[in-house]
Amino acid sequence: MSTNASVVQTPWYQGLFGGLQKMGRSLQLPIAVLPAAGILNRLGQPDVFGADGLGWTDVSKVMAGAGGALLDGSLGLPLLFCIGVAIGMAKKSDGSTALAAVVGFLVYYNVLRQFPVDCAAGAKAVATGCQAAGEVTAFTYQNPGVFGGIIMGLLTSFFWQRYHRTKLVDWLGFFNGRRLVPIIMSFIAIGFAAICLWIWPPIGDGLENFSDWLVGLGAWGSGIFGLANRGLLVIGLHQFLNVPIWFQFGSFTKPDGSVVHGDINMFLAGDPNAGQFTSGFFPIMMFALPAACLAMTHCARPERRKEVGGMMLSIALTSFVTGITEPIEYSFVFIAPLLYAIHAVLTGVSMAVTWALGVHDGFSFSAGLIDYAINWNLATKPWMIIPIGLVFAVIYYVIFRVVITKFNLKTPGREEEEVAEEMERDNVK
Repeated sequence: MSTNASVVQTPWYQGLFGGLQKMGRSLQLPIAVLPAAGILNRLGQPDVFGADGLGWTDVSKVMAGAGGALLDGSLGLPLLFCIGVAIGMAKKSDGSTALAAVVGFLVYYNVLRQFPVDCAAGAKAVATGCQAAGEVTAFTYQNPGVFGGIIMGLLTSFFWQRYHRTKLVDWLGFFNGRRLVPIIMSFIAIGFAAICLWIWPPIGDGLENFSDWLVGLGAWGSGIFGLANRGLLVIGLHQFLNVPIWFQFGSFTKPDGSVVHGDINMFLAGDPNAGQFTSGFFPIMMFALPAACLAMTHCARPERRKEVGGMMLSIALTSFVTGITEPIEYSFVFIAPLLYAIHAVLTGVSMAVTWALGVHDGFSFSAGLIDYAINWNLATKPWMIIPIGLVFAVIYYVIFRVVITKFNLKTPGREEEEVAEEMERDNVK
């Protein structure tokens, strides 16, 4: 008698969800570069190294150019996302994956640059741009931005995974495997660029209209974004919301005529109206969540309060200084989902209130003390973040303490004796 082992198939939606989570994690790699871009860009501003600051104009130009290269919405930033997604999505990726991504993206980018957008009515095309009323402005081109970079990264990961072990005939053996993929990507990129030239104009217009609608909601739009951001964080999909809002939607024309896209880029470029989708995070990350840590410490059992307090102090300082909040949020999201739901709603409230009070602030990495200090002179009413944050700190402390004690939630330090003893043994090991 023989038995056939049944094969357990994973439901398609679980595979899709896992893939989305993996892609969300891959988007964090290029985002990790942004603090360097933000610092360099800030040092290049006139009030730091420039004419209004130390007067080191040449140094200011170098810093601004260096930061601008990474924040360039048509080349630098999309290329970073292309490489990050390609490396993050391909199994056992290596340097050849990144090389294939760069090759594909550069081909795609330069194909788009061969077809400038038609000049506006009343202007005529000349060799260097569009001429109207005796003035010549540079051509503009289709710019899918970070969306194009992400799709190129996905294409690279797919074709690298499929062909990085391919063996050709002997006389073409030099191009076997990993050396073949960049060649393949150069042709794939041509096809993708051709498709973008055809379909991106209506898609871009649709995204711009959606952006205008969301911005037009004012404080409500900020609040909805804040609530959705924290809601998606728990399942690892928040970057799908963050990336288009922060790096693609909206536009601002800089004094030199160049156009930047996305709330973060617009803020760093000096747009006084930017910051709608970043300002409200500062009160939460710098004040409210550290206050929640204090509440959880005070709610811990007396014999564990010192241990829990040390841990909470560490992650509270991390949140306050850098804006990295995941250690705090994951300390209670699964054991006290009610608290996390309250936190998500209050984040939306903070986003709405901060924007309604006219606070415009932003960051290159996250809403911590470092970005708060660096971007002080770029912000509008940054001082108001402190009183707003203190109010939310009180609200968080009171709500967390009341909810934890009333519902006997097992936050750190309140676990059952057996669980606590097991955790202590694990720590000793």
